[in-house]
Amino acid sequence: MADNLSDTLKKLKITAVDRTEDSLEGCLDCLLQALAQNNMETSEKIQESGILQLFAGLLIPQSSCTAKVANIIAEVAKNEFMRTPCVDAGLISPLVQLLNSKDQEVLLQTGRALGNICYDSHEGRSAVDQAGGAQIVIDHLRSLCSITDPANEKLLTVFCGMLMNYSNENDSLQAQLINMGVIPTLVKLLGIHCQNAALTEMCLVAFGNLAELESSKEQFASTNIAEELVKLFKKQIEHDKKEMIFEVLAPLAENDAIKLQLVEAGLVECLLEIVQQKVDSDKEDDIAELKTASDLMVLLLLGDESMQKLFEGGKGNVFQRVLSWIPSNNHQLQLAGALAIANFARNDGNCIHMVDNGIVETLMDLLDRHVEDGNVTVQHAALSALRNLAIPVVNKAKMLSAGVTEAVLKFLKSEMPPVQFKLLGTLRMLIDAQAEAAEQLGKNVKLVERLVEWCEAKDHAGVMGESNRLLSALIRHSKSKDVIKTIVQSGGIKHLVTMATSEHVIMQNEALVALALIAALELGTAEKDLESAKLVQILHRLLADERSAPEIKYNSMVLICALMGSECLHKEVQDLAFLDVVSKLRSHENKSVAQQASLTEQRLTVES
Repeated sequence: MADNLSDTLKKLKITAVDRTEDSLEGCLDCLLQALAQNNMETSEKIQESGILQLFAGLLIPQSSCTAKVANIIAEVAKNEFMRTPCVDAGLISPLVQLLNSKDQEVLLQTGRALGNICYDSHEGRSAVDQAGGAQIVIDHLRSLCSITDPANEKLLTVFCGMLMNYSNENDSLQAQLINMGVIPTLVKLLGIHCQNAALTEMCLVAFGNLAELESSKEQFASTNIAEELVKLFKKQIEHDKKEMIFEVLAPLAENDAIKLQLVEAGLVECLLEIVQQKVDSDKEDDIAELKTASDLMVLLLLGDESMQKLFEGGKGNVFQRVLSWIPSNNHQLQLAGALAIANFARNDGNCIHMVDNGIVETLMDLLDRHVEDGNVTVQHAALSALRNLAIPVVNKAKMLSAGVTEAVLKFLKSEMPPVQFKLLGTLRMLIDAQAEAAEQLGKNVKLVERLVEWCEAKDHAGVMGESNRLLSALIRHSKSKDVIKTIVQSGGIKHLVTMATSEHVIMQNEALVALALIAALELGTAEKDLESAKLVQILHRLLADERSAPEIKYNSMVLICALMGSECLHKEVQDLAFLDVVSKLRSHENKSVAQQASLTEQRLTVES
């Protein structure tokens, strides 16, 4: 074999120069045979022999041997170590030229050769890009798209594979293909050739690659991809095939227009059916399929239009089915059900309808099942849903009287930041403008102590921010001396002062309003903490800073006036020459700020 190969390679060198087609063909057949028996070893020999350079001259359109030469290149390029040598031997340009051939076998072998050279090879891709290979292949796909005979489908499959290898995990080449209009062509291919498994699979993998790119979504949305994928999905029985389609659906469904198209194409019914079939199975594939289907369902509900269409005024079959997932014993379905409710609860009308129809009790039952060693993702999802439901004003009192605060407070001992974050958000939504509930919670020492602890959770900015906001909200909505005393005793004052320096204006403002209430209602109790937290210096800085928002300046001055009742804080105000800063603000463009500056100046002058 080895001797034969050496002889063939020697003979090939001579015949390649002479171009005697008969003996050339015999040599090429021998090489193909050797490659079929031991591809790697034969490829190494071919590389050592220097014959690759001669192949460039053999890739001529009019030769009867051209397809065989391209076939040999396709075979050797299956080896990673041969791809760059193929580029260096100058094979790309003549191969790309051959893409203009009318001979189907030449096109097939050329497509294979270019596809294999591009596989995971930067050099291969660059050379094909420079030679303009992609556009020619896309043009072929377009013109051959409607022909369904087996030979043509094989060629289409090879061309799709070539484009995939050319652009895989390369954003700029994928963007190039998208700009060349590959997406509508591939969608059309999928529709026409859905009976051909190999070609269908190739289209799906190509979609999967391209769909990750944001710029592809608009193009996909202008095709009937949703309809084609759902149609294909309904035909699938094998898990792997469904999985492939799921991998395309997930990135596509991130686009709101496509979400709606998928809903209209009947994807939701398919997903609900999968859930029904797989819910009691403990087979690994079935569990995976159930998870993917229910996750995708939740994703479809993230679009406003698709969500509203499926809600159908709370009477829709889909809404009812998703609702039935929450009491199930399957954690994945409980999770998806709670997340779905959180997504349905994105406008006041839906929230009010769901609360009136008993969703709160359903979610509280779910939370109850997960108090001890519960599933964190389920806790997080159920709390997310409750938080969203608590946004409409009319729902707050109903949810409070249903016992939501008590249900939520059971998770106060959680050490999981995502759960802590949602718990805080839910409580903050519930007490908004609910004085009695705010007072009750604000006097709960355990809660306030936990909030103060979380105000220092520097590793979790979200938890830290929400804890500060809830502390402030307890004071602002209760306006209660007892609440302020509880917060002072628990060491919360310094956090409210720090919150006044937040980069978020809304948080600064909430802090300043809460501090003004503290100064008005319980200054004696809080003055030591306010002094050691350097509140007066911070207020001076906020007023002197030109970047401070008008409402920050306004509330800082209100707070300064309120602090004058404390001897030690009053002295600090005098020492810091506040008059200079405040008098400048009398000419502020904002009327309220200018008026408050005049009042504050009078107060400071009288008190000095």
